[in-house]
Amino acid sequence: MYRITSLTNPHIKAMRALHDRRHRRRSRLVLAEGVRIITEAVALGWRAERLAFLAGRENDPPVANLITATQKHGGVVLAVNEAVLAKITRKTNPQSAVACFGEQWQSLDDVLALNLAKTKPKLPKQDKPQNKVWVALDRIRDPGNLGTIMRTLDAVAGAGIILIGATTDAYSVEAVRASMGACFNIKLVACDEAEFIAFCQQWHKIKQSRIIATALTATKEYRTAEYTAPLIVLMGNEQSGLAPNLAPCATDLVRIPMAGRSDSLNLAVATALMLYQHYHY
Repeated sequence: MYRITSLTNPHIKAMRALHDRRHRRRSRLVLAEGVRIITEAVALGWRAERLAFLAGRENDPPVANLITATQKHGGVVLAVNEAVLAKITRKTNPQSAVACFGEQWQSLDDVLALNLAKTKPKLPKQDKPQNKVWVALDRIRDPGNLGTIMRTLDAVAGAGIILIGATTDAYSVEAVRASMGACFNIKLVACDEAEFIAFCQQWHKIKQSRIIATALTATKEYRTAEYTAPLIVLMGNEQSGLAPNLAPCATDLVRIPMAGRSDSLNLAVATALMLYQHYHY
């Protein structure tokens, strides 16, 4: 364990640099804030490469457990003051712990393999097995939207998110914060448009598989579609909607009706409506 008060310490500079996307791409590390979120990540099998906590809290049981888990796997533990935590998090009132973990990514082949597995017996809604419901996001740009969608997907026991094309960084500090730790409990896949279209051809070979997409031009109302799993909920870009080349991938194109002057919903809200249609189906 290192006790650090210097704002220019190399470990502190390395953790602070994770706010920059270019550095995250090089290091393949993700920054998580807060004892609860870090504890959940560790419980799910993620290994902290660095853990910085507020000095004096090392005997608090939750923090002590994190210290032990980090040291067990060879991670670096840093006891720091509040000024150093503020430097790492770029927040004036930082939480008492921050950690960085190695990113985890899946492939489209992994998605197919998970959903080709033998279907489990039907369970009550609260015990639904994971890995049968995915969200595919076309060129999502807002990290807050992405984090909120991750949180909602986790809430319905979904499997993961497929990011299509040029998207925001799923492991950005903003996305991780908005996900409230859900990013550690779902799978993430990144691909380009052509790869997703080719994947869809294989997806449709899975028995009873569906892809339900939202589109402004759709005539079917979203509540009338069949939300049976294996299911992909396909959502378009915040400004331009679903790319024309992706629309033919869907088994159902649906719309969410607008009764007032607004012509669309926030992407995260619209995705939540779709996911809960599946959950209650």
